[in-house]
Amino acid sequence: MFEVRECREVPPELRRGGRAFWLAQRKVEEEVRAIIDRVAREGDAALSALSRELDGVETPATGFRVPLAKLEEAAAAVPEELKKALLKARDNVARFSATRPANTFTFNPAGAFLGTLSLPLRRVGVYIPGGRAAYPSSVVMNVVPAQAAGVEEIALATPPAGGYGHPLILGAAYLLGVHEVYAVGGAQAIAALALGTETIPAVDKVVGPGNAYVAAAKRLLFGCVGIDSVAGPSEVLIVADESARAPLVARDLIAQAEHDSEARAYLVTTSRRLAQEVAARVEEELRSLPRAGLARAALAASAAYVVPDLTTALALANAWAPEHLELMVADPWALLPHVRNAGAVFLGPFTPEALGDYVAGPSHVLPTAGTARFASPLGVEQFQKRVNVVAYGRAAWTADEPAARALAQAEGLAAHARALEGRG
Repeated sequence: MFEVRECREVPPELRRGGRAFWLAQRKVEEEVRAIIDRVAREGDAALSALSRELDGVETPATGFRVPLAKLEEAAAAVPEELKKALLKARDNVARFSATRPANTFTFNPAGAFLGTLSLPLRRVGVYIPGGRAAYPSSVVMNVVPAQAAGVEEIALATPPAGGYGHPLILGAAYLLGVHEVYAVGGAQAIAALALGTETIPAVDKVVGPGNAYVAAAKRLLFGCVGIDSVAGPSEVLIVADESARAPLVARDLIAQAEHDSEARAYLVTTSRRLAQEVAARVEEELRSLPRAGLARAALAASAAYVVPDLTTALALANAWAPEHLELMVADPWALLPHVRNAGAVFLGPFTPEALGDYVAGPSHVLPTAGTARFASPLGVEQFQKRVNVVAYGRAAWTADEPAARALAQAEGLAAHARALEGRG
């Protein structure tokens, strides 16, 4: 049952972070720490054992790396319509990624040359879930920004469904030019990518979605390796006024809810009539959907909030910091400047969040679990590192040396002060 509630201030369930979040991670992290330790000690032997114990799959005789012939075979089996859709998504994501800012250079008041170089990471690991379901769109959304950034090597890991991984994942990887694919899943895959094993070279950064065990592994291994984010269940919050159409709102809520029983889908509206119509429509739509059980569980833990005005609606949205924020109002552009916390914002009735999942252009890898308060979507910049460049000439050194020397002396660092002197 999708409940309708009156609301005049931010309810407790829409406040994120804090102690509850920390305590919820601890049990999973203990199990994941044991998996990481095992991979660190035993390498490939641990991966084989864990694949057998956790996935029920024996490691193929050819090892963890999927043979190129298997990737080619999977790509050839991708239906033509789906192949065209994947390539269209690739082109849109690549086009959007090409808008990244170039290197920047300037001069300080003393005349010194200052700049920032953006350099691609050398080697990146992409994790793509793929047990009972396959998400080839996630291959596009993680791989293409890395390619646009100029990453030299991309290694993809996916659970060993059927021995080598889900054919749609393998086919999508091949179509995008990723030929280094490993049939390893879960926390052990993250550990292998981060630490390296006998057959899987370590990477500089790990990106991609996954369950609570994958998320915990990324969090524990951060520092050994870079990560994109610690992802939680999918979520959407829709801000709507009386102009919104109930069937569209209901479908967009269910689209997120069908991901997982842990997903969340909230409606915040100024119209009680709309809230009630949406609640009724949700029940109607669910009757004809194959994943109705998952969606119903997620929606039962979500709600529709009726608020007095759009100012209150935006306050709730900013407090929850949703992964996806839809503005289904008469003038969505007027609300956009008031959005402070969201992974991605979708404006108006012709922009369902599902377009962003598949073909719009920006990556669908977004901050979840309230981390949009401080985190950003996956993009080209996450596959690059910045290097500062500083170049002083004689005149600039003369102008700034006294201030630098004074600061060095104040901090008691005599060698710093001496290094600044006598360069004229």
